[in-house]
Amino acid sequence: MNCSLPPCTRRGPVGVAVVGAGTISTQYLDNLTAFPDLKVLVVADLVEEAAEARAREYGIPGWGGLDAALDHPDVELIVNLTVPAAHVEVATAAVNAGKHVWTEKPFALDRESGLGLLKTADAAGLRLGCAPDTFLGAGLQTALRVIQRGDIGAPLTAMTTFQTPGPESWHPNPAFLFQPGAGPLFDMGPYYLTTLVQTFGSIRRVAAVGSRSKEVRAIGSGPKAGEVFTVEVPTHVSAMAQFENGESSHSVFSFESPRQRTGFVEITGTEATLSLPDPNYFDGDVRLWRAGDEDWTTVAATGPANGRGLGVLDMARSIRAGVPHRATGDLAYHVLDAMVSISESMESGTFVDVASSAPASPALPEDWLPEAATLQEPQQ
Repeated sequence: MNCSLPPCTRRGPVGVAVVGAGTISTQYLDNLTAFPDLKVLVVADLVEEAAEARAREYGIPGWGGLDAALDHPDVELIVNLTVPAAHVEVATAAVNAGKHVWTEKPFALDRESGLGLLKTADAAGLRLGCAPDTFLGAGLQTALRVIQRGDIGAPLTAMTTFQTPGPESWHPNPAFLFQPGAGPLFDMGPYYLTTLVQTFGSIRRVAAVGSRSKEVRAIGSGPKAGEVFTVEVPTHVSAMAQFENGESSHSVFSFESPRQRTGFVEITGTEATLSLPDPNYFDGDVRLWRAGDEDWTTVAATGPANGRGLGVLDMARSIRAGVPHRATGDLAYHVLDAMVSISESMESGTFVDVASSAPASPALPEDWLPEAATLQEPQQ
């Protein structure tokens, strides 16, 4: 995708519409409405009453169905927070309406629709961005700086672990998290795989095994508590990956563990081992262990750690400046390609090659301030 576009002719804060008024929208809107370089103009949802309620909660002037976002002349960037199955459909509609698009993960459910979206946006000269943007947070940016300056020597291997009993115990409407496009691999895999790609470069091949212990699960909280739903995807995945320069990783993604163990990422280099903060979050200390050390050395995280929406803000500022943004559609597609390849490996019992690549994302400056007003208002 061509992210190095000429500077935008518009000036001032970038107009934003949020599509999808579900649970995660509050995490985004807490930040999007607080960043001076963004102006949230519309909340849209299939259930227009939900859109109105969320808009009123945050003092946003417009609401309605999808057309309310697509037809608004001052909306330049759509933040697509719909369910995974609708990501490509909504993003394509937004691109066809002349809007840049930020999408929640996963980028798509399959390679064909993901590639089609990339090509559509590229032909229109529009940008695509995609979660996770957690790698832009202080925790992971600090870890990447530690690696890039050679503190662990040459990075060689990684281990990552995400294990929980499953989200049905706390999520009021969890069925979609057990359907194609979700499960522990597609729901949580993007956080861990994006971190690994930022560390090692593009993934070249994968191998995996998976399992599913239950055909149905029951909702544990909220107004639907006690209702059962069908489990359609593997709920435990164990995956290996080999990267473009020969490094390798082993990852576990599971909704099957009574004991919760999440956020474990260790990178081992020729000189030391680095423990990274949870890639599902934007902050957290980095810990370094060298041979002969009695204990870990803590490296305090520096940089922004506001939360979801940092990628949207980086994208908006980059649109104005005509420079590449960091959480790109190409990066998200590569992670999708790797996850689809992992799924294919589970089915075939063989290694599967990953054809796509992801360009390296530039580091985020430590003094990059989300709260700063950097986009000049147009003169009247």
